[in-house]
Amino acid sequence: MTTLSVRPLAAEDWALYRTVRLAALADAPEAFGSTWELEQAFTEDRWRERLARPNQFVAQDGDRTYGLIGIVPVEAGRAELVSMWVHPDGRGRGVGDLLVRAALRWAKDHGCPRVELRVAEENDRAERLYARHGFQRTGRVQAVRPGELRREFAMARTEPAG
Repeated sequence: MTTLSVRPLAAEDWALYRTVRLAALADAPEAFGSTWELEQAFTEDRWRERLARPNQFVAQDGDRTYGLIGIVPVEAGRAELVSMWVHPDGRGRGVGDLLVRAALRWAKDHGCPRVELRVAEENDRAERLYARHGFQRTGRVQAVRPGELRREFAMARTEPAG
């Protein structure tokens, strides 16, 4: 990977988004609150709707996509980092760091100094990635999906004022 870059997705990128999102759900089903079975049935309109705002990003090297991240405003001053995934070929190569930085830049540019996220328990690699960017555990824990035993914990960071 020599020309790795991160860019926002637009509605016309819906097919790429669908491909990468379904790959993420297939590769790491334990890490997401949704499932491959549910999302593979989404219509083109549903995928386009998810890209209505430029807050989903992909990491690419040429025509190869190595990762995905989303950042969603929750309320004034607060956003949630979602849908983070790095393709196995991109892991350990800085792809995750590039994606997190892009999402944090978006949050800052959109007046969201506090960014929160959730990490599945035992996903130590993801926790280390987020900790490198100033995220800390908040103490909140919940089921990954309603009715499941698997749990996830919350992490957050607040951009210093000024």
